[in-house]
Amino acid sequence: MKLTVVGCSGSFPSAESACSSYLVEADGFRLLLDLGNGALGELQRHCGLYDLDAIFLSHLHADHCIDMLGYFVARYYRHDGGRCAPLPVYGPEGTEHRLTTAYADTPSASSMSEVFDFHTVKPSTFDIGPFTVHTERVAHPVEAYGIRVEHAGRTLTYSGDTGVSAALDELARDADLFLCEAAFTHGKESIPDLHLNGREAGETAARAGARRLLLTHIPRGPTRRSTWPTPARCTTARPNWRCRGSRTTSESPARPARCTTAHDRTTKAPGVRAWVLAVVATLPGSGGE
Repeated sequence: MKLTVVGCSGSFPSAESACSSYLVEADGFRLLLDLGNGALGELQRHCGLYDLDAIFLSHLHADHCIDMLGYFVARYYRHDGGRCAPLPVYGPEGTEHRLTTAYADTPSASSMSEVFDFHTVKPSTFDIGPFTVHTERVAHPVEAYGIRVEHAGRTLTYSGDTGVSAALDELARDADLFLCEAAFTHGKESIPDLHLNGREAGETAARAGARRLLLTHIPRGPTRRSTWPTPARCTTARPNWRCRGSRTTSESPARPARCTTAHDRTTKAPGVRAWVLAVVATLPGSGGE
């Protein structure tokens, strides 16, 4: 199995990351776990817009499902090749109604089901493509599910959003990789049955005997808009011209001379895109780490 973290920001997107969305691949099959704010655009860095084989929605809070609305548009109004065949979507009771209500202007009450084949999730074990999955209700204010994904002797567990939960302990039992939310900070927030903090996630992983723990759904505060670094004075440009990195500007409409100094190739300041948005984690035994 290969896991690609499409988005991992908690509650709302940050400048560096979309909200929760995780792509799981095996044997050419692509299963997407959640599709939160901003994730649809990031997803296209890793697979084609129409190359998903199934979607699992852990719960119906916007930061885990709202980009399904944009994906509905892409599938329903596809120009090349016509409307897409229904894609299996696994979610809590009322998923179709929730998405239709959120969109608010679908052509008909059944339009969502023309491009999505909705399946209601309950605590159970079933197959999605080559994966055997087990779902359990976890501790969150709305109906929410964690999921255990098994393939070829390997196991990935995804917590979804949850507080401390015995069901989550069992889902993560002996998992090769435990993808667990940690929206709270130990010693700061203490609201039961809502989110975990990092310590609680670690304790859950330890109780379950999970081999590796990957924390996600970590909220990020607002960031200031990144700015260009203060440029060195360009001595090769024409009078009234100044160089800003790879760009040369002027107070006059005259055409600039080419800047040949080293700072001609200066790039944006750190922080514009300070880290890679998608983190790829390959489970042990698949040929990489």
